[in-house]
Amino acid sequence: MEIAMGRTMPEIGRFDAARLERIDTFLKERYLDSGRLANAQILIARGGDIAHFSSQGPAREGGKSIDEGSLFRIASMTKPITSIAFMMLLEQGKVALDTPVHHVLPALKGVGVYNGGGGGVPFQTRPTSEPMRMLDLLRHTSGLTYSFQNRSYVDAAYREGKIENWHGNLDLDGFIEAVAKVPLEFSPGEAWNYSVSTDVLGAVVEKVSGQSLADFFRTQIFAPLKMDDTFFAVPEDKIDRLTDCYTFTPEKGRFLYDRGEASAWSRPPKLVSGGGGLVSTALDYHRFCTMLLNGGELDGARIVGRKTIELMTMNHLPGGSDLSKMSKSLFSETANAGTGFGLGFAVNIDVARSMIPGSVGEYYWGGMFSTAFFIDPVEQLSMVFMTQMSPSNVYPIRRELKTLIYSALT
Repeated sequence: MEIAMGRTMPEIGRFDAARLERIDTFLKERYLDSGRLANAQILIARGGDIAHFSSQGPAREGGKSIDEGSLFRIASMTKPITSIAFMMLLEQGKVALDTPVHHVLPALKGVGVYNGGGGGVPFQTRPTSEPMRMLDLLRHTSGLTYSFQNRSYVDAAYREGKIENWHGNLDLDGFIEAVAKVPLEFSPGEAWNYSVSTDVLGAVVEKVSGQSLADFFRTQIFAPLKMDDTFFAVPEDKIDRLTDCYTFTPEKGRFLYDRGEASAWSRPPKLVSGGGGLVSTALDYHRFCTMLLNGGELDGARIVGRKTIELMTMNHLPGGSDLSKMSKSLFSETANAGTGFGLGFAVNIDVARSMIPGSVGEYYWGGMFSTAFFIDPVEQLSMVFMTQMSPSNVYPIRRELKTLIYSALT
């Protein structure tokens, strides 16, 4: 369909037009006029049909406004795509959720749990209670971590080894070997920690499929879904569409982190990150969300089966627990209360405990540059939000937007 930027089409999916339009007013007054964000783009759909799509703010400093062609670094919104890639291979019988990870990535065999040391003292480890399984990678119960957590000797070892540096010395095989030299924070399945699990899952996809992760995404997911503006490195003829990216510190406030015209995302990374490396548009990611909402199919292209989507969007935390009980993560892309975790997504399991409107079974995730999406199968509702500000927990914008969107339903 042809899209008029900033136009509301409430006849699609029973929305209150005035309440949809006040979302744009809220973004302008709260975040753009105040200088908290440089720009904001939001796409709201019902049953896959776009009901509201608006763009505000410049794509680059002193430049034109963002529009439907603007490219954004989606960071951890890459994770659901990598998770879908794995489930495609599972459907082909090439791997299973209970497959030990070391059966595909032998370097990870025998990795132990932290039991002392660090800070210049050799690590001591103890054996894991259970092997790390593919399920643990998908739901972040692997015992792996992220270097930016800044709370343990294990995190520090990730930083010292620079093992998450996309333009460093490690390719994906070297990354796995480096991860295997550092202890796990806990035995797989015993806790939840936001981590490089999905980067490891990307390596699994490569080994099992026999394709590079970028090629698998392009041929098996992006081409069938007509996601022509999603990639790990922005092509030269599209770099003029890549937005500037900002970061925030209490000392300096908002400042430019990655300039669009000279971006690190303009050249292919040595370490291809299935956990956070993609660039995309709101329209492309909307197509991905609509495929999920449709039970794995869009416009005749079947990516995965309906029952696979159902499985992925169930809560897979042990004992039906939620993140408020299981999380050991200093930083996450989600609030914890009432939130379970599926196979690549956070899952709403208790709306009251989340303290914002929603539905049981709604699933979602976001990225470190404050991008976000959610899908509500009960209401047939989806949202894609794009901006470029890290870290994502500077402002509560995702929770605010959810409240405003649900208030517009009639």
